[in-house]
Amino acid sequence: RDIYFGRKSCWRQLQASFFRLLCLIPTGFPVRSVDMQRATDNITIRQGDTAIIRCYVDDKVSKVAWLNRSNIIFAGQDKWSLDPRVDLVTKGQLEYSLRIQKVDVYDEGSYTCSIQTKQQPKTSQVYLIVQVPANIYKVSEDITVNEGSNVTLSCLASGRPDPAINWRLLNPSAEPLDGEEYLDIIGIMRNQAGRYECKASNDVATPDVKYVNVVVSYPPTIKKTQSSETPVGRMGTLQCDATAVPTPEFEWFRDEKRLSNAQGINIQILGTTTILMIANVTEEDYGNYTCVASNRLGVQNASLFLYRPGTGRDINGSACVSQSLWLLLACFACLFFKC
Repeated sequence: RDIYFGRKSCWRQLQASFFRLLCLIPTGFPVRSVDMQRATDNITIRQGDTAIIRCYVDDKVSKVAWLNRSNIIFAGQDKWSLDPRVDLVTKGQLEYSLRIQKVDVYDEGSYTCSIQTKQQPKTSQVYLIVQVPANIYKVSEDITVNEGSNVTLSCLASGRPDPAINWRLLNPSAEPLDGEEYLDIIGIMRNQAGRYECKASNDVATPDVKYVNVVVSYPPTIKKTQSSETPVGRMGTLQCDATAVPTPEFEWFRDEKRLSNAQGINIQILGTTTILMIANVTEEDYGNYTCVASNRLGVQNASLFLYRPGTGRDINGSACVSQSLWLLLACFACLFFKC
């Protein structure tokens, strides 16, 4: 143990001595770097790429070294760093450049090429800046909410520099929404349902994009009804269209009686549309029918009519019963009083 700590202490002293030897003497003319116009320029590199920090020497050089902060990386051709990603680029006798492969954020910092000549030392100091592409590491799960609820979507991203976060609802307009890491939707409406896009970008690489699907539930609304003017012996068809999330369930009633598929009656349900078909219509089939649409959030119903031709009833289901009865009574009164 004493030997181990003795060697460790000796190593630190050797590093410190070498650093003082190369760096604590007055600084003269800076060494030229191909990647920079001036010795104090920064080098910007993307995480994962290879960085080459250029340094050129001449035939008057007696000693040369690369340092990172206070740590010696290379002394001449001797490698002091244990990092396998680091090596020298020496094309001929005039180049002494440092190469770092698969650059990571912990490589960021100051690098110094230090040269000792017979006249004076020369140094070139470069600051390596490591940029990291934007990465979305957490985003909201797909959600289902009731209409009128308040919704908050989150999108958290990392990167260097810090990424900008933008939201869009991917509807036909796809206009940007006001929100960054958190998108607040107050009293969400059914037309705000859909696929939300979160995009994080910092111009280092292609933006990172994630999506959140938002389903807005609402009770049924019957949008359209179609009554039927059908003569005796023909097929009568009544149709009812509704919108709802979740998809509505449908029922048909005649007066207070619930109808089902039976002889002469066929009920079809096609998504948000239901059709009631009555084969071989008889006099007893004429009258009022009720379409009921329901889901877990509510119920709505509408009246439709199957009527004989010429009774003057609105084909779209608007009841004209009162008007027809009034005309019929008026006719009887006219006959009775000999109008």
